[in-house]
Amino acid sequence: MAENGNRIDRRTLLKAGTAAGAALATGPLFSPAVRAAAKTIKLGYVSPQTGPLAAFAAADQFTLSAFKDIVKDGIAVGGTKYPVEVVVKDSQSDPNRAATVAKELITNDKVDLMLVASTPETTNPVATQCEIEEVPCISTMAPWQPYFIGRQSNPGDPGTWKPFAYTYHYFWGLEDVIAVFTNMWSQLDTDKSVGGLFPNDGDGNAWGDPKVGFPPALSKLGFKLTDPGRYQNLTDDFTAQINAFKNAKAEIVTGVVLPPDFTTFWNQALQQGFRPKIASVGKAILFPVSVEALGKNGNNLSSEVWWSPAHPFKSSLTGQSAADIAAAYTKATGKQWTQPIGFIHSLFEVAVDVIKRSAAVGDPEATLKAIADTKLDTVVGPVRWNGENLPPFAQKNITKTPLVGGQWRLAGDGKYDIVITDNRTAPQIPATAKMEPIG
Repeated sequence: MAENGNRIDRRTLLKAGTAAGAALATGPLFSPAVRAAAKTIKLGYVSPQTGPLAAFAAADQFTLSAFKDIVKDGIAVGGTKYPVEVVVKDSQSDPNRAATVAKELITNDKVDLMLVASTPETTNPVATQCEIEEVPCISTMAPWQPYFIGRQSNPGDPGTWKPFAYTYHYFWGLEDVIAVFTNMWSQLDTDKSVGGLFPNDGDGNAWGDPKVGFPPALSKLGFKLTDPGRYQNLTDDFTAQINAFKNAKAEIVTGVVLPPDFTTFWNQALQQGFRPKIASVGKAILFPVSVEALGKNGNNLSSEVWWSPAHPFKSSLTGQSAADIAAAYTKATGKQWTQPIGFIHSLFEVAVDVIKRSAAVGDPEATLKAIADTKLDTVVGPVRWNGENLPPFAQKNITKTPLVGGQWRLAGDGKYDIVITDNRTAPQIPATAKMEPIG
């Protein structure tokens, strides 16, 4: 933390923010039609708009444009309307770049509230910068363990883990995705031999962690995990992993893989005669375009489902259902809906709700209290930092959202649709199909 004298200066600067146009990647995004001389509320938003994680931010422009319309007349707080600006930055899928743009948003743009999404490679460095600079931050779309544990001074020693003062996160955890995957696997007869693909990054190290990741959980459930060790992202040869899985007679493959890496792995696996019954992979096959890149070989691949048109939730900003928002995206872009649409929309839902409940607009302490007191029903489900279903050390900073499992099915037009095949972890989200083996 900064020393007390610096803290006072910092907060004075925050409260003195002007209504000048925010510098975006392509110029000002919002010019709200608000005539009141109220303080302009500045939101910073960071996501991986380019690079290997760009699929997570593919719908950002749609969501930001819709949000612009929602707040074009400002946000009413205590009888006063405040204009809103959003300053958007691209992390370029690079943690160092994410930290750099977060620092720019804080020191140059003087944002009042930071919003960030999409994998630990973006969320963690931005949240860490906010913690250092004492700026409130809300993040999503990264499992809570790599987000929370990965930012500790000693991730390997639970006794040293401490809560954070300025950074709050909502998403699901490894315990949830493990339950979802194993629930799906239990629908089919297998030898319970599992091959694990865990890269050397924030997600891969957490998923493959021998204490908090997949290995101990799968062992308790009677699965045998073959983990060939960490590989570097964007590798072009998975022969070692494929041979290890073949030798173990693995009928299940799991892991958390970049989209281009899974395409490489899966094509090489099929070429080398390795075709498991089940492949449940996080991150890589969340998006229809990633599955379509595999042609017919993408049929019956499975993944976690954090959001879909079938989710029975509505937006607190617009009243739209999940299905309404997905349909609006397809109508506006001609593209198939993707899971991040709901979560990025929800990030701005939470931001507006926090601003409206803040006792002093632009004051960090008032913003933090409003975040901690959040009780909001969003298009991805309830967001409440109430500590439910979390270990004590994470209860302040984390809240969980529901998770189910699904499988990609090839339609007659050559496109893929995901069907929810297991909802035991979240019965309120309807399951529409049963698991089928690959092949």
